Amino acid sequence: MGFLSAEELEQLLPAETSAFPAPIPTQSVSSDEFMPAAQTEKQRKFEARIKEYGSELARHQGMSRRAFFKTAAGMAAAFVAMNETHGAIYDVSRAEAAIPEMASERAKTLSKQFIMDMHTHFLRDDTRNTGFVRQREAVGKAGWNPALAGKPQTVEDLKFANYFKEVFLDSDTQVACISGSPSEEPRDWFLTNQMKFDARAKVNKEAGAKRMFSHGIMTPGWPGWLDKIEEEMETLKPDSWKGYTIGDNTNKHLAKHPYRLDDEKIMYPFYERLVKWSKDHPSIVNVCIHKGLFPPSVEHKFPHLVGYCHVADVGKAAKDWPQLNFIIYHSGYRWAGGGTAEMAYEQLNRTGRIEWVSDLADIPGQFGVKNVYGDLGQIFAQSTMADPRVCAFMMGTLVKGLGSDHVVWGSDAVWTGSPQWQIEALRRLEIPEEMQKKFGFKPLGPADGPLKRAILGENNARLYNFTPGQRSSLENDRFAQLKEDYLKNGADRSNLTYGYIHKPKA
Repeated sequence: MGFLSAEELEQLLPAETSAFPAPIPTQSVSSDEFMPAAQTEKQRKFEARIKEYGSELARHQGMSRRAFFKTAAGMAAAFVAMNETHGAIYDVSRAEAAIPEMASERAKTLSKQFIMDMHTHFLRDDTRNTGFVRQREAVGKAGWNPALAGKPQTVEDLKFANYFKEVFLDSDTQVACISGSPSEEPRDWFLTNQMKFDARAKVNKEAGAKRMFSHGIMTPGWPGWLDKIEEEMETLKPDSWKGYTIGDNTNKHLAKHPYRLDDEKIMYPFYERLVKWSKDHPSIVNVCIHKGLFPPSVEHKFPHLVGYCHVADVGKAAKDWPQLNFIIYHSGYRWAGGGTAEMAYEQLNRTGRIEWVSDLADIPGQFGVKNVYGDLGQIFAQSTMADPRVCAFMMGTLVKGLGSDHVVWGSDAVWTGSPQWQIEALRRLEIPEEMQKKFGFKPLGPADGPLKRAILGENNARLYNFTPGQRSSLENDRFAQLKEDYLKNGADRSNLTYGYIHKPKA
């Protein structure tokens, strides 16, 4: 719905100062691109359980509840509370929550698992989203990063610095891609393509290894857009291109240039260029496309845009361009940004499907293609925190329809805080047996099993030609050394989320 109106903001609170800092968010959090869903009854029950459970276990450990929730045992306790609220969906035991050594050993064992998150964000220095920036300012703590020692801390520093802390220090993520979002209003781009290029260069230089990728944001249909693509391909060399078929997702009322992926006049000349460039830049064949996050409440306001937000244009484009990979961000999940997981679950019970996720999963079978991928940004976070049954169904649907080698990890961090809780949720998630039998889903398997390893990192590594040699170089680069020092000197995961939450009901 674009930047939130004054009326909408009246219904919200800043997440950083108002949301309970549990290891798993206890309600939907949004940036100001869309309204967050109100806290559900089950989420209220989960919050009450985790508060009670955390207090009990923290007393046994002789620490505060807030400190306990920053530990591996505190994370385990959150998943125990999730199981008690939603049913046994996550692989966790009370013993793991009660015995810190057990939880810490598990976390240490899994910490080397390769995580490649190709869907992350931070905000530009001159963003108009000043409310969001003011909220982030409260999170900054001078001195967390030796690279910033003696340097005055500003709001601008905290945007990128806190992103770095939460993605690379407070989670097991080893490689990330900086993404962005365009707008007809130039000031409202999350980051310009030049800003993403500069951040990528800075991170990789400081690390001494390839830790950061960056998207180039394309704007099909805008005046001179192909010339701009040509110029930025030459000067910025993005790792892949990303687009929003809605045109302008941040300011939907300004969206003048929506487009379809199968528009032969607008898009096919662009695809031709990608194929040509791929001879020197192999990963440029990855076409990353925002889809979904467009529930009926948003459709009601912008009915003319709904035809560009679903996935009906993906199949033909993928079939016509087998040389390219079409990576659908959010996997087309409709029920966020004004919808709820409860709506998705109601639809699942009524139809056995969840739009537009099920539609995406059907494309390989319908069109005979093998170049369509589903990204998990927001789809995983918003469904896991609200109704894990919805999350389990969608994971089963995507793996069954696209293949486990065509589902890719993205967290959409840092809107919902450090991505570690999402990583842990996928490691622990299992599709209930009755759901497996009813829909023909295969189990997701253990945390370090082949399916979850593929989704969390190996599929993205293959798509972006991230070699075993590049992966091994991460083990002893400067970031690895920095993280080792950070953990030894007392890691301090905030458990904060950023943006907005709904005010509690009276």
